[in-house]
Amino acid sequence: MARTIDLNSDLGESYGPWRMGDDDAILRIVTSANIACGAHASDPETMFQTLTLAREQGVVAGAHPGFADREGFGRRLIPHTIGEVERLVATQIGTLMGAAALAGTTVRYVKAHGALGNWAAAEPEVAAAVARAVKAVSPTLALLAISGTALDRAGRDAGLPTFSEIFADRGYLSNGQLVPRSKPGAMIHDPEEAAARLVDFLSTGLMPVIDGAPIRLEAQSICVHGDSAGAVAMARHVRQRLTDAGIALAPFLGAAA
Repeated sequence: MARTIDLNSDLGESYGPWRMGDDDAILRIVTSANIACGAHASDPETMFQTLTLAREQGVVAGAHPGFADREGFGRRLIPHTIGEVERLVATQIGTLMGAAALAGTTVRYVKAHGALGNWAAAEPEVAAAVARAVKAVSPTLALLAISGTALDRAGRDAGLPTFSEIFADRGYLSNGQLVPRSKPGAMIHDPEEAAARLVDFLSTGLMPVIDGAPIRLEAQSICVHGDSAGAVAMARHVRQRLTDAGIALAPFLGAAA
């Protein structure tokens, strides 16, 4: 059984007076934070505040670039050329790095959001574009990618420090990709069901899927979504159950800078 694992969450997704989730509470639970960069969500003040909270809690900060689609929360596939994908990702990373400098912290990794992340998980050309963008901004940045997907492979091929993640609250397909949110089985809402699946996975390396036998995956991080109803309760229960099973929680990149 894995004895140490990272727990990450997608945060900083508020915008102006509109609030998404409870970042302050989640940041007291997780060890890494994927922070929105102003495209699918967030704004300069939200980025700065979230980065500041992460620094205060000793949580490692990562950039969470996505499609510029606030109405769809970055969960709709927006057609882009490969070059446009590179520029979309690179400029968002740079934006968050600027906010981090003001907040007295650093951005240490990148995780693609929503439809962009799923597209890169399935399409090698898109995955390579994301990896090139990350490396162009800084080859010291790490890439956090859905385990066993094209993006996971592209990061390693590009020579980036690449780490694999699994999801606490999402269903899986036999190809290793996530069940689309429009399909039954996409989300796991029961905290105990999610936690039990994770403890079993960390013991066996096998992930249940909705369309076949369990598949083998690798993981250095677990994602718990911060925007869903009951997110804080889910994150707390998952952390407690992992701890009870003798699994320590620590950032996949080591302590926050």
